[in-house]
Amino acid sequence: MQTVGFSQGNISGFVYDAETGEKIINAVIYQEATTNSTVSNNFGFYTLHFTSKDTAVVKVSYIGYKTAAKRISIETDKTNNFYLYPDNKVEEVIISADLPIEKRNEIGILEIPVNQLNKIPTIGAESDVMKAFQLMPGIQSGDEGSNNLYVRGGSPDENLILLDDVPLYYVNHLGGFVSVFNSDVIKRIKLIKGGFPARYNGRLSSVIDVRMKDGDMKSYHGNIGIGIISSKIGIEGPLKKDKSSFLFSARGFLWDFLFLRPMSKIASDATTGYNFYDLNAKLNRKINEKNNLYFSFYKGDDNVVVRYKETGFNKIKADNVLRWGNTLISGRWNRIFNSKLFSNITFYYTKYRYESSINYKDKTKNQDFSYKFSTAINDLSLKSDFEYNMFRFWKIRFGSNSVYHHFKPGFSYYRFKKEETNIDTSYGYTDIYVPENNIYLENEIQLGKLISVNIGTNLSYYYVEDTGFFSPEPRALLNFKTSKHVSLKLSYTEMQQKVHLLTSNTVSLPMDIWVPATSVLPPSNSKQYAFGLYKTFVKENLEFSIETYYKTSDNLIAYKEGATYRSVAKSWIDKLETGGTGISYGVEFLLQKKQGRLTGWISYTYAKTNRKFTNINFGHPYPFKYDRRHDVSIVTMYQLNKKIDISAAWVFGSGYAYTLAVGKYEAVNNGTSNIQWYNRPDIWYNENILTYADKNANRMRPYHRLDLAVNIKKQKIRSVRIWSISIYNAYNRQNPYYYYTKIKKNQIKLYQQSLFPIIPSVSYRLEF
Repeated sequence: MQTVGFSQGNISGFVYDAETGEKIINAVIYQEATTNSTVSNNFGFYTLHFTSKDTAVVKVSYIGYKTAAKRISIETDKTNNFYLYPDNKVEEVIISADLPIEKRNEIGILEIPVNQLNKIPTIGAESDVMKAFQLMPGIQSGDEGSNNLYVRGGSPDENLILLDDVPLYYVNHLGGFVSVFNSDVIKRIKLIKGGFPARYNGRLSSVIDVRMKDGDMKSYHGNIGIGIISSKIGIEGPLKKDKSSFLFSARGFLWDFLFLRPMSKIASDATTGYNFYDLNAKLNRKINEKNNLYFSFYKGDDNVVVRYKETGFNKIKADNVLRWGNTLISGRWNRIFNSKLFSNITFYYTKYRYESSINYKDKTKNQDFSYKFSTAINDLSLKSDFEYNMFRFWKIRFGSNSVYHHFKPGFSYYRFKKEETNIDTSYGYTDIYVPENNIYLENEIQLGKLISVNIGTNLSYYYVEDTGFFSPEPRALLNFKTSKHVSLKLSYTEMQQKVHLLTSNTVSLPMDIWVPATSVLPPSNSKQYAFGLYKTFVKENLEFSIETYYKTSDNLIAYKEGATYRSVAKSWIDKLETGGTGISYGVEFLLQKKQGRLTGWISYTYAKTNRKFTNINFGHPYPFKYDRRHDVSIVTMYQLNKKIDISAAWVFGSGYAYTLAVGKYEAVNNGTSNIQWYNRPDIWYNENILTYADKNANRMRPYHRLDLAVNIKKQKIRSVRIWSISIYNAYNRQNPYYYYTKIKKNQIKLYQQSLFPIIPSVSYRLEF
């Protein structure tokens, strides 16, 4: 990216959107007619070095904006801010914005601009970043309609998901059909699946880095949207023009109160309700040219309620309530010490909790029953990140993170009262408090014009139950440019995960319990090798990449056969199979067109992933549940004119692995057997017992579908009206959701259950 040479002078500053005052991430700043260039960081800050103190023409570009240029007198510690104006021409429709792929000193990174999310077809016409990433190579969705990401053979809990640098532990609504990320408040999304920089740690498979908008510093504007899945409202603007701003957005499922609960009450004696909401808020305060303060807030919840009331002869009242969600609060301080040194200090609190309760009262029988279950994880953290541009060819990042984890693995309360019987008890697992400390060092070095490297390490110390774990996690990446538009990249990374997720595959609701690594259940580890070839076709405006990877994992966990979060055990560890290992490898292809009226990409993945546990499948390796050999996505978007754009997405995947019954035998109870069928040992019963093949030895039918969408925009005097119409599964493919067996005429019959047929959707949005 830069030629080798020691700095004689440098300039630094921020890159802004001229119309809103938003800082622009990943803008390219370069010296005209040279290879001297850099990019703005996650806060829009840049430093550009020069080998002589003179004047130079410096340009700044970001796709979708007009290029800015000015002649600058080169001086050490000189501050120069750039302001870019949006380019609203139809031919400037974009998919991505960054340096050419062969120049980026990174591997295994995917980005999708927010302004493209509304154009990608989705179920319910609800834009969703998680579903958009499922169309990229190396990423699978798991169950149909789910927002879970299975990245290069990893489980969803192996993804570190950050909102403004703060972890979120659960990111789904509606049982996984909608994510918690409201595209109205998002500025940038990046997913890292290999070649992890040293500044990230804590998960094995990926990092999803989501950045919220800062709020418009120039003028007030907002939006209102109504859709089948959610409705939302948002507003942003200056508190003091060019000095401070705010952003607020709310999203929720309104049809619960308007339709679902009233209709369920009419249809039966029970009232059933399901709703969710998200609240996002942010304050941005510019103290001076070198200091900025940010405050971020997020809160989101899901609520499931089933209420039954009988007021006749039997006076019965019953309630069943499920609640889960996240709370996030953070404060950040950006400081420019000088043109070379930039810092960001973050203090945050994040919490995930799940609660369920059952209350039943029968006044006729004088019976009262209650049951409550709750689990949670809380994090309190102080982290610091520094960026030091030492020379033109050497940039250093370093920092630390201290986290205090508070785990609540599970608490249950049980009360039963009937006549003279009175039971009132509680049980559960002891809360666990765990301190964790991390430091990291990352070196980005340019070795001549052809070779660049990123070498670093993350060191962590984790202390739990009188046991300490020290973990060095080395990272290395090599980028070798073989020609002007072609490069080869190679990376090696080690990652460690110190929190485990206990989740049952037998339920669709998030009955998930986060637990810490312990001396009995040590942290999970992964090692990943990745290699890739990258090429830009300049005239055709295409980017092409091939990546291959090999990843090993150890100290994995899984529930024992038949165990769930409600299973009775002295310790939650007793429910688990531990010491599991995994091997994942594959090849990923991506061809992407980034500009013009016709944009989109074609991706293909060949992958394989196995798991192995001593007490599962007789100790033999078996395919992971979401092991899929072939995965294809074709996404196209076409801008007809300034008012209408159309899009289509076609996906194909070979069948997932599952376990199939292959035989049966008949068990007989003649009244003397110790086996008591239906708790009736005095009666003869014949029972067909199924026998199974090796775990996950069978494959479902291939999965494929076509989604279509159109967005119609109409400009009003002071607002913009947007209608979004989508068709999910346009040719009504009956894809397998799961298989089940029945015995008919003394034979085992296999049946398929499908989930989503063709589903048309519409949403309305007003921007003002």
